[in-house]
Amino acid sequence: MSFKAAAVQMCSGVDPVKNAAAMARLVREAAGQGATYVQTPEMTGMLQRDRTAARVVLADEAHDIIVKTGSELAAKFGIHMHVGSTAIALADGKIANRGFLFGPDGRILNRYDKIHMFDVDLDNGESWRESAAYSAGSEARVLSLPFAEMGFAICYDVRFPALFRAQAMAGAEVMTVPAAFTRQTGEAHWEILLRARAIENGVFVIAAAQAGRHEDGRETFGHSIIIDPWGTVLASAGAAGEAVIVAEIDPAAVKAAHDKIPNLRNGREFSVEKIAGAVAGGVAA
Repeated sequence: MSFKAAAVQMCSGVDPVKNAAAMARLVREAAGQGATYVQTPEMTGMLQRDRTAARVVLADEAHDIIVKTGSELAAKFGIHMHVGSTAIALADGKIANRGFLFGPDGRILNRYDKIHMFDVDLDNGESWRESAAYSAGSEARVLSLPFAEMGFAICYDVRFPALFRAQAMAGAEVMTVPAAFTRQTGEAHWEILLRARAIENGVFVIAAAQAGRHEDGRETFGHSIIIDPWGTVLASAGAAGEAVIVAEIDPAAVKAAHDKIPNLRNGREFSVEKIAGAVAGGVAA
């Protein structure tokens, strides 16, 4: 069965209460456009580079305002509400970058903790060490929903195609990639990576993004996007500011793509052997 999906683009600040209110306003808009699945970006609840300041307002899952609001919105509008991720305080002092999918009754159907930590040094001087504060996830899941089989990823996970292939092999028809891509990496790689994940697995990709200049000084790329299994962009947003994009998702298109390019069935096991190259005085055996 086809369904209408929405990706909500945000510019989250440092105050979770304000961000929850912004999320509620945008989700209301998405539901008003007929969306029955709504996704928000990575770190919906707070973008705060100062981790000392962040810890002051962090809450555990049971007391987090974004979790509470996400549940309430799902029940209020009778939708599948996907909080792309928010920062959750853990008992060991670390933080989870955790996504939540709520059913139409407000219950949590799935949690996903970001597996791959964004530990990078960029050319423009930006340096990120997500692993210094965050606890990496270790479990990927494919969730059976009434309208589709859904896989989960968050932001930097998109650079690890094995995660997506494993979920596709497990039957995923829709891959979700909420994100807060930096402007520099987004300009270079955002759309091409997401379209590649869609094409190589023959799946839909839905990616809600953070966008614009944030209160903590960072700049994110935006361009929230929905892509079909053939790699066609069905809907996209701009570079900055809030937005709601909506597209019709028909899982039958996944089967059609797999019938045309059956690479999931055609994959083969293989070994890799590293050999020496040319040597002085001749060629290696």
